[in-house]
Amino acid sequence: MFETLGFETLTPQQAAVFFALGLGVVFGILAERTKFCFRRGLVGSDARQAMGVWLTALALALIGTQGAVAAGLIDFADHRFMASELPVLAIVLGGLMFGIGMVLTRGCVSRMTVLGAGGNLRGIIVLLIFAVVAHATLKGILAPVRTTLGSVTVPLGDAVSLAALPGGALLWSALIAAALLAFGLRSGNRPGVLVLAALLGLLVPLGWVGTGYVLLDEFDPIAMESLSFTSPWADTLFYTVASTSIPAGFGVGLVGGTLAGALVAALLFGTFRWQSFSSPGETGRYAAGAALMGVGGVLAGGCTIGAGLAGVPTLSVAAILALLSIAVGGKLTGLALERRDSAAPAYAQPAE
Repeated sequence: MFETLGFETLTPQQAAVFFALGLGVVFGILAERTKFCFRRGLVGSDARQAMGVWLTALALALIGTQGAVAAGLIDFADHRFMASELPVLAIVLGGLMFGIGMVLTRGCVSRMTVLGAGGNLRGIIVLLIFAVVAHATLKGILAPVRTTLGSVTVPLGDAVSLAALPGGALLWSALIAAALLAFGLRSGNRPGVLVLAALLGLLVPLGWVGTGYVLLDEFDPIAMESLSFTSPWADTLFYTVASTSIPAGFGVGLVGGTLAGALVAALLFGTFRWQSFSSPGETGRYAAGAALMGVGGVLAGGCTIGAGLAGVPTLSVAAILALLSIAVGGKLTGLALERRDSAAPAYAQPAE
């Protein structure tokens, strides 16, 4: 469709950067306002409300994504989420590592991006370590770990998504979305917060349709992408230090837009605060958590956003397994920290 839009000075890849920038700005604003964070929904002091926000967003992401598939706008048949060989060991271990890491840092990567833009220096340090380790796992010295674990696969055949189950994609999408919305409506959140969460969730199908349909050019194809923060942060790091050698892509635009949107929201609503580490021990815990998320996010095929919020709506078995593994890793780590320090568990405090 891209060739019909009349752009004469932009390639599809360049247009994707601007599109991702706008997508990121809106995500940053909505995530800052709703305190959007999967970790809080697992082990936070306001877990039920936080999970209600997250699941409401997931429900709308699922409805919108599968609606676009049913309308013939996009197709995930050739997407990496639908690979017939499931790298089960990499996904499970990676998900567990990411879950552990996000509890140690008191926030997943998307939350740290929003907090960093709001003056949280802990978040900025976590993001820098995360990006370096993720890039090393993708293309650097840790790449052999990724390829070795990724070689352990389970053949799925045609059963790569829930669409293969009796009833098909629309039935299962409707059932799952209804359950998610029911939880959200009973989570104790104000209606306005749930509306913002729903708008945030709709950014997922907007991303899929934008890159997979609107910007589709058969002569200059780009990858079909949506919200994600693992590979985009690695790409942003590389682009920052070598921008004269490589062009910006969708991920760079998304990260830049999220930082800008969250900063604007923090300034407008008076939540911008400079914050830093309180002790060397806390610094070490955050650094370890960031490294675990860097490796784990790559192995699992994405973070709570890439594999979760954007991946699960594809109905991919791989994405669902990744999110479940992250949840298990996070929950077990939270319980372990609670037992260690039941008087004032650090993990239960909001990341900000």
